[in-house]
Amino acid sequence: LAALISSIYSVVCLVGLSGNSMVIYVIFRYAKMKTATNLYILNLAVADELLMLSVPFVVTAALLRRWPFGAALCRLVLSVDAINMFTSIYCLTVLSVDRYIAVVHPLRASRYRRPTVAKLVNVCVWMFSLLPERRWMAAFAVYAFLMGFLFPVLAIVLCYALILSQLRVVALRAGWQQRRSSERKITVMVTVVVSVFVVCWMPFHVVQLVGVFLQRHDPTLSQLAVVLGYANSCANPLLYGFLSDNFRRSFQRILCVRWMEAPEEPLDYLDYFSTALKSRRLSLDQDQEEQDRPRPHNTCSRITTVVPA
Repeated sequence: LAALISSIYSVVCLVGLSGNSMVIYVIFRYAKMKTATNLYILNLAVADELLMLSVPFVVTAALLRRWPFGAALCRLVLSVDAINMFTSIYCLTVLSVDRYIAVVHPLRASRYRRPTVAKLVNVCVWMFSLLPERRWMAAFAVYAFLMGFLFPVLAIVLCYALILSQLRVVALRAGWQQRRSSERKITVMVTVVVSVFVVCWMPFHVVQLVGVFLQRHDPTLSQLAVVLGYANSCANPLLYGFLSDNFRRSFQRILCVRWMEAPEEPLDYLDYFSTALKSRRLSLDQDQEEQDRPRPHNTCSRITTVVPA
Protein backbone atom coordinates (compact mmCIF):
# COMPACT_ATOMS: atom_id res chain seq x y z
CA LEU A 1 0.00 0.00 0.00
CA ALA A 2 2.85 2.39 0.79
CA ALA A 3 4.30 1.73 -2.68
CA LEU A 4 0.93 2.52 -4.29
CA ILE A 5 0.56 5.79 -2.38
CA SER A 6 4.13 6.72 -3.26
CA SER A 7 3.42 6.04 -6.95
CA ILE A 8 0.39 8.32 -6.80
CA TYR A 9 2.52 10.99 -5.13
CA SER A 10 5.11 10.65 -7.89
CA VAL A 11 2.56 11.01 -10.70
CA VAL A 12 1.00 14.05 -9.03
CA CYS A 13 4.44 15.60 -8.54
CA LEU A 14 5.51 14.97 -12.15
CA VAL A 15 2.29 16.35 -13.65
CA GLY A 16 2.24 19.30 -11.26
CA LEU A 17 5.84 20.30 -11.88
CA SER A 18 5.47 19.96 -15.66
CA GLY A 19 2.20 21.85 -15.93
CA ASN A 20 3.11 24.69 -13.59
CA SER A 21 6.57 25.04 -15.15
CA MET A 22 4.98 25.48 -18.57
CA VAL A 23 2.61 28.15 -17.22
CA ILE A 24 5.49 30.04 -15.59
CA TYR A 25 7.67 29.81 -18.71
CA VAL A 26 4.91 30.97 -21.07
CA ILE A 27 4.06 34.04 -18.98
CA PHE A 28 7.73 35.07 -18.73
CA ARG A 29 8.45 34.21 -22.38
CA TYR A 30 5.67 36.12 -24.15
CA ALA A 31 5.10 39.82 -23.47
CA LYS A 32 1.40 39.71 -24.39
CA MET A 33 0.81 37.17 -21.59
CA LYS A 34 1.77 39.67 -18.86
CA THR A 35 -1.79 40.78 -18.11
CA ALA A 36 -3.26 41.26 -14.64
CA THR A 37 -5.17 37.97 -14.78
CA ASN A 38 -2.12 36.06 -16.01
CA LEU A 39 -0.02 37.52 -13.20
CA TYR A 40 -2.50 36.00 -10.75
CA ILE A 41 -2.18 32.70 -12.63
CA LEU A 42 1.61 33.09 -12.45
CA ASN A 43 1.44 33.55 -8.68
CA LEU A 44 -0.78 30.48 -8.45
CA ALA A 45 1.67 28.46 -10.56
CA VAL A 46 4.64 29.53 -8.41
CA ALA A 47 2.80 28.54 -5.21
CA ASP A 48 1.80 25.19 -6.72
CA GLU A 49 5.33 24.61 -8.02
CA LEU A 50 6.81 25.18 -4.56
CA LEU A 51 4.16 22.92 -3.08
CA MET A 52 5.15 20.18 -5.54
CA LEU A 53 8.81 20.48 -4.53
CA SER A 54 7.95 19.14 -1.06
CA VAL A 55 6.39 15.98 -2.51
CA PRO A 56 9.68 14.02 -2.92
CA PHE A 57 10.35 14.41 0.80
CA VAL A 58 6.84 13.16 1.58
CA VAL A 59 7.25 10.20 -0.81
CA THR A 60 10.54 9.18 0.80
CA ALA A 61 9.05 9.40 4.28
CA ALA A 62 6.03 7.32 3.17
CA LEU A 63 8.26 4.58 1.73
CA LEU A 64 10.60 4.47 4.73
CA ARG A 65 7.78 5.02 7.23
CA ARG A 66 9.96 7.55 9.02
CA TRP A 67 11.45 11.01 8.43
CA PRO A 68 15.13 10.56 7.51
CA PHE A 69 16.03 14.21 6.81
CA GLY A 70 16.40 15.61 10.32
CA ALA A 71 14.32 17.94 12.49
CA ALA A 72 15.42 21.20 10.83
CA LEU A 73 14.45 20.09 7.33
CA CYS A 74 11.21 18.66 8.74
CA ARG A 75 10.21 22.06 10.11
CA LEU A 76 11.26 23.78 6.89
CA VAL A 77 9.31 21.42 4.61
CA LEU A 78 6.19 21.61 6.80
CA SER A 79 6.35 25.41 6.95
CA VAL A 80 6.87 25.81 3.20
CA ASP A 81 4.13 23.25 2.57
CA ALA A 82 1.60 25.08 4.77
CA ILE A 83 2.48 28.53 3.39
CA ASN A 84 2.08 27.43 -0.20
CA MET A 85 -1.15 25.57 0.59
CA PHE A 86 -2.71 28.84 1.81
CA THR A 87 -1.13 30.86 -1.01
CA SER A 88 -2.49 28.51 -3.67
CA ILE A 89 -6.01 28.66 -2.24
CA TYR A 90 -5.93 32.45 -1.86
CA CYS A 91 -4.72 32.77 -5.46
CA LEU A 92 -7.77 30.83 -6.64
CA THR A 93 -9.99 33.21 -4.68
CA VAL A 94 -8.24 36.28 -6.12
CA LEU A 95 -8.70 34.90 -9.64
CA SER A 96 -12.44 34.58 -9.02
CA VAL A 97 -12.64 38.17 -7.75
CA ASP A 98 -10.64 39.34 -10.78
CA ARG A 99 -13.08 37.67 -13.16
CA TYR A 100 -16.02 39.10 -11.19
CA ILE A 101 -14.65 42.64 -11.61
CA ALA A 102 -13.96 42.07 -15.32
CA VAL A 103 -17.49 40.90 -16.10
CA VAL A 104 -19.78 42.62 -13.59
CA HIS A 105 -17.93 45.98 -13.52
CA PRO A 106 -16.31 46.23 -16.98
CA LEU A 107 -16.14 50.03 -17.00
CA ARG A 108 -14.24 50.12 -13.71
CA ALA A 109 -12.13 47.08 -14.49
CA SER A 110 -9.35 49.03 -16.20
CA ARG A 111 -8.68 50.87 -12.94
CA TYR A 112 -8.15 47.70 -10.90
CA ARG A 113 -7.11 45.05 -13.44
CA ARG A 114 -3.61 46.39 -14.09
CA PRO A 115 -0.28 44.55 -13.77
CA THR A 116 0.89 46.93 -11.01
CA VAL A 117 -2.24 46.23 -8.98
CA ALA A 118 -1.89 42.50 -9.61
CA LYS A 119 1.69 42.52 -8.32
CA LEU A 120 0.61 44.33 -5.14
CA VAL A 121 -2.25 41.88 -4.58
CA ASN A 122 0.13 38.93 -5.07
CA VAL A 123 2.48 40.33 -2.42
CA CYS A 124 -0.46 40.72 -0.03
CA VAL A 125 -1.50 37.11 -0.70
CA TRP A 126 1.94 35.84 0.33
CA MET A 127 2.02 38.06 3.41
CA PHE A 128 -1.45 36.93 4.46
CA SER A 129 -0.36 33.29 4.10
CA LEU A 130 2.44 33.89 6.65
CA LEU A 131 0.13 35.09 9.42
CA PRO A 132 -1.03 31.93 11.24
CA GLU A 133 1.10 29.85 13.57
CA ARG A 134 2.07 26.61 11.83
CA ARG A 135 1.08 24.02 14.42
CA TRP A 136 -1.50 21.29 13.95
CA MET A 137 -3.52 21.89 17.06
CA ALA A 138 -7.22 22.55 17.51
CA ALA A 139 -7.07 26.31 16.96
CA PHE A 140 -4.99 26.05 13.81
CA ALA A 141 -7.09 23.17 12.43
CA VAL A 142 -10.22 25.31 12.73
CA TYR A 143 -8.39 28.33 11.30
CA ALA A 144 -7.15 26.28 8.34
CA PHE A 145 -10.63 24.94 7.65
CA LEU A 146 -12.27 28.37 7.80
CA MET A 147 -9.61 30.51 6.13
CA GLY A 148 -8.11 27.84 3.91
CA PHE A 149 -11.29 26.17 2.67
CA LEU A 150 -14.76 27.33 3.74
CA PHE A 151 -14.42 31.09 3.22
CA PRO A 152 -12.50 30.74 -0.08
CA VAL A 153 -15.14 28.30 -1.39
CA LEU A 154 -17.94 30.69 -0.46
CA ALA A 155 -16.09 33.60 -2.09
CA ILE A 156 -15.45 31.63 -5.30
CA VAL A 157 -19.05 30.43 -5.53
CA LEU A 158 -20.40 33.93 -4.84
CA CYS A 159 -18.18 35.53 -7.50
CA TYR A 160 -19.14 33.05 -10.19
CA ALA A 161 -22.84 33.19 -9.22
CA LEU A 162 -22.79 36.98 -9.66
CA ILE A 163 -20.94 36.59 -12.97
CA LEU A 164 -23.55 34.17 -14.33
CA SER A 165 -26.40 36.35 -13.07
CA GLN A 166 -24.94 39.44 -14.74
CA LEU A 167 -24.34 37.62 -18.02
CA ARG A 168 -27.91 36.33 -18.08
CA VAL A 169 -29.47 39.72 -17.36
CA VAL A 170 -27.41 41.70 -19.88
CA ALA A 171 -27.62 38.98 -22.53
CA LEU A 172 -31.40 38.99 -22.31
CA ARG A 173 -31.52 42.78 -22.69
CA ALA A 174 -29.09 42.79 -25.57
CA GLY A 175 -30.69 39.86 -27.33
CA TRP A 176 -27.47 37.91 -27.96
CA GLN A 177 -28.11 34.89 -30.14
CA GLN A 178 -25.40 32.69 -28.62
CA ARG A 179 -26.45 33.38 -25.03
CA ARG A 180 -27.57 29.85 -24.14
CA SER A 181 -24.56 27.97 -25.49
CA SER A 182 -22.11 30.47 -23.99
CA GLU A 183 -23.85 30.42 -20.62
CA ARG A 184 -23.75 26.63 -20.66
CA LYS A 185 -20.01 26.60 -21.37
CA ILE A 186 -19.31 29.11 -18.59
CA THR A 187 -21.54 27.16 -16.19
CA VAL A 188 -19.65 23.97 -16.96
CA MET A 189 -16.32 25.72 -16.38
CA VAL A 190 -17.51 27.16 -13.05
CA THR A 191 -18.88 23.80 -11.94
CA VAL A 192 -15.60 22.07 -12.77
CA VAL A 193 -13.50 24.71 -10.97
CA VAL A 194 -15.57 24.59 -7.77
CA SER A 195 -16.00 20.80 -7.81
CA VAL A 196 -12.27 20.14 -8.25
CA PHE A 197 -11.47 22.56 -5.44
CA VAL A 198 -13.97 20.94 -3.04
CA VAL A 199 -13.11 17.34 -3.96
CA CYS A 200 -9.38 17.96 -3.55
CA TRP A 201 -9.42 19.90 -0.27
CA MET A 202 -12.52 18.75 1.64
CA PRO A 203 -11.07 15.31 2.64
CA PHE A 204 -7.86 16.94 3.92
CA HIS A 205 -9.68 19.31 6.27
CA VAL A 206 -12.17 16.65 7.40
CA VAL A 207 -9.32 14.29 8.32
CA GLN A 208 -7.51 17.06 10.20
CA LEU A 209 -10.60 18.09 12.17
CA VAL A 210 -11.50 14.49 13.01
CA GLY A 211 -7.95 13.81 14.15
CA VAL A 212 -7.86 16.89 16.38
CA PHE A 213 -11.31 16.76 17.98
CA LEU A 214 -12.16 13.03 17.93
CA GLN A 215 -8.58 11.76 18.40
CA ARG A 216 -8.97 9.33 15.50
CA HIS A 217 -6.07 8.99 13.11
CA ASP A 218 -5.78 6.62 10.15
CA PRO A 219 -2.33 6.96 8.48
CA THR A 220 -3.53 5.58 5.13
CA LEU A 221 -6.57 7.85 5.03
CA SER A 222 -4.42 10.82 5.99
CA GLN A 223 -1.96 10.08 3.20
CA LEU A 224 -4.75 9.82 0.63
CA ALA A 225 -6.24 13.10 1.82
CA VAL A 226 -2.86 14.82 1.49
CA VAL A 227 -2.42 13.37 -2.01
CA LEU A 228 -5.78 14.83 -3.05
CA GLY A 229 -4.72 18.24 -1.74
CA TYR A 230 -1.53 18.06 -3.79
CA ALA A 231 -3.56 16.92 -6.81
CA ASN A 232 -5.33 20.28 -6.81
CA SER A 233 -1.98 21.91 -7.57
CA CYS A 234 -1.51 19.80 -10.69
CA ALA A 235 -5.14 20.38 -11.74
CA ASN A 236 -4.83 24.18 -11.53
CA PRO A 237 -2.67 24.53 -14.70
CA LEU A 238 -5.30 22.53 -16.59
CA LEU A 239 -8.21 24.59 -15.27
CA TYR A 240 -6.69 28.07 -15.43
CA GLY A 241 -4.01 27.70 -18.09
CA PHE A 242 -4.79 25.01 -20.63
CA LEU A 243 -8.48 26.03 -20.92
CA SER A 244 -7.41 29.50 -22.07
CA ASP A 245 -6.96 29.88 -25.83
CA ASN A 246 -4.01 32.25 -25.38
CA PHE A 247 -2.23 29.80 -23.07
CA ARG A 248 -3.00 26.89 -25.39
CA ARG A 249 -1.55 28.75 -28.35
CA SER A 250 1.59 29.62 -26.39
CA PHE A 251 2.00 26.01 -25.27
CA GLN A 252 1.66 24.90 -28.88
CA ARG A 253 4.46 27.27 -29.86
CA ILE A 254 6.92 26.00 -27.28
CA LEU A 255 5.99 22.36 -27.96
CA CYS A 256 5.81 22.85 -31.76
CA VAL A 257 2.35 21.26 -31.89
CA ARG A 258 1.12 22.86 -35.09
CA TRP A 259 -1.71 20.47 -35.87
CA MET A 260 -3.64 21.53 -32.75
CA GLU A 261 -3.48 25.26 -33.44
CA ALA A 262 -6.70 27.21 -32.83
CA PRO A 263 -7.98 30.14 -34.91
CA GLU A 264 -6.09 33.38 -34.49
CA GLU A 265 -6.67 35.47 -31.36
CA PRO A 266 -9.87 33.98 -29.94
CA LEU A 267 -11.11 35.32 -26.64
CA ASP A 268 -12.14 33.07 -23.82
CA TYR A 269 -15.79 33.26 -22.83
CA LEU A 270 -15.39 35.54 -19.82
CA ASP A 271 -13.13 37.93 -21.75
CA TYR A 272 -15.61 37.94 -24.61
CA PHE A 273 -18.53 38.76 -22.36
CA SER A 274 -16.52 41.36 -20.46
CA THR A 275 -15.71 43.14 -23.73
CA ALA A 276 -19.26 42.79 -24.97
CA LEU A 277 -20.74 44.12 -21.74
CA LYS A 278 -18.38 47.09 -21.79
CA SER A 279 -19.25 47.87 -25.41
CA ARG A 280 -22.93 47.47 -24.66
CA ARG A 281 -22.82 49.86 -21.72
CA LEU A 282 -20.79 52.41 -23.64
CA SER A 283 -23.35 52.20 -26.44
CA LEU A 284 -26.20 52.74 -23.99
CA ASP A 285 -24.39 55.72 -22.47
CA GLN A 286 -23.84 57.23 -25.90
CA ASP A 287 -27.52 56.74 -26.78
CA GLN A 288 -28.52 58.44 -23.55
CA GLU A 289 -26.19 61.37 -24.25
CA GLU A 290 -27.65 61.64 -27.74
CA GLN A 291 -31.16 61.79 -26.31
CA ASP A 292 -30.18 64.41 -23.72
CA ARG A 293 -28.39 66.64 -26.26
CA PRO A 294 -30.50 69.73 -27.21
CA ARG A 295 -31.78 69.60 -30.76
CA PRO A 296 -31.70 72.70 -33.06
CA HIS A 297 -35.01 74.51 -33.76
CA ASN A 298 -36.37 74.73 -37.29
CA THR A 299 -35.37 78.41 -37.68
CA CYS A 300 -32.84 80.13 -39.83
CA SER A 301 -29.46 80.69 -38.28
CA ARG A 302 -27.75 84.03 -38.12
CA ILE A 303 -25.18 82.78 -40.63
CA THR A 304 -26.26 83.34 -44.20
CA THR A 305 -24.90 81.84 -47.34
CA VAL A 306 -23.75 84.33 -49.93
CA VAL A 307 -24.45 83.20 -53.44
CA PRO A 308 -22.10 84.78 -55.93
CA ALA A 309 -23.78 86.72 -58.72
